[in-house]
Amino acid sequence: MTDPEELPPAGAIDAAIDTFGEQHPDLPLPHHSVEPPHELTPVQRFDDLVDGWFDLLRDTEPADRILYGLTELGDFGLIWLLLAYARGLRSEDDARAAVRLTVALGAESLIINGLVKSQFKRERPVVQDPRPHRLRIPLTTSFPSGHSSSAMLAATLLTQRSSRRGTLAIFGLGGLVAATRVHVRIHHASDVVGGLAVGLVLGAVARRVWPLYRR
Repeated sequence: MTDPEELPPAGAIDAAIDTFGEQHPDLPLPHHSVEPPHELTPVQRFDDLVDGWFDLLRDTEPADRILYGLTELGDFGLIWLLLAYARGLRSEDDARAAVRLTVALGAESLIINGLVKSQFKRERPVVQDPRPHRLRIPLTTSFPSGHSSSAMLAATLLTQRSSRRGTLAIFGLGGLVAATRVHVRIHHASDVVGGLAVGLVLGAVARRVWPLYRR
């Protein structure tokens, strides 16, 4: 074990590195790729905080299996289309509503993936460990979350004729699908918040100009 008296005085190593850098300005000095906490932006601190909450559920069963399954069902708005077409079996009016939801979700995907994401080009979370279940890895950039946006758009349209209890259930399911994107580390928490906000705006516009049911 090294004798403490043999160690260099505090700050000597940093001073030596600074001196070396001044004498050899063309040589790169070692640096950390992760920014210190005090240099993180408020958004990054929020993302880290929420990600830490999800660590309590990660690598536990059946939480992983359920949340991975839900996030897979959210791909391409599949869960909302299944719900709409299941309701479409009740009547012709509901069947037409399912078709209109399909068109609305297609338009939402074009807006989010073709226009909005190209303006931000945010990188997705970096995953070091293998995921416990199979997962489709998107090719698009991270902000905003398309799952979150489509969930709020679909929920806004699907609850046009729903009761209060039905509305709470559908929006609750939409929020859960959105949250799975943080759990599986495909999106940052701020991506999800942004997606929820954009989806609610698109849903309000669609409900006015493209409602699933005629008044």
